[in-house]
Amino acid sequence: MGEKTEKRGSDQPQRAVTGWRPFGELEAWPSPWERGLFPRRFGALFDELLRDWPAARGARGFMPAVDLVESDGEYKITVELPGMGKDDVHVEAHQGVLTVRGEKKSERDETKDQCHYVERSYGSFSRSFTLPADADADRLSASFKDGVLTIAVPRSEAAKPRQIAIKS
Repeated sequence: MGEKTEKRGSDQPQRAVTGWRPFGELEAWPSPWERGLFPRRFGALFDELLRDWPAARGARGFMPAVDLVESDGEYKITVELPGMGKDDVHVEAHQGVLTVRGEKKSERDETKDQCHYVERSYGSFSRSFTLPADADADRLSASFKDGVLTIAVPRSEAAKPRQIAIKS
């Protein structure tokens, strides 16, 4: 608590007790929520941080984990789809964009089962990837095994560097 000194007619100062507000000046600052800075700058950061947190996954619905790997001859996209079959997933390429869509359905009978805690996520999902300029979209291939979808995106032959002989 702080003290405030006041003079009231006599030479003896009167002291009034006031509440201590160490952050009083900060209370006047506008909230970052009000200015819209927080959602714009930090929204993507929090999505990334909370991506693997079970409660956050459940709130957003099902979003499969994806690995993107590049090699000399191709790009490989691996999508984890636990509990799903190949008929639950659709892959399409259109105008340089590869899209994986599907729906993971709940295995519980909502009318009979009493649920105490749920970490597994269910629902529709869609993931889209812009294909690199050297991708050969006409030769895409996809395979599905043990809940893992693997998409091979070959590089076009025209985009690969080639050695040119120098004539003398």
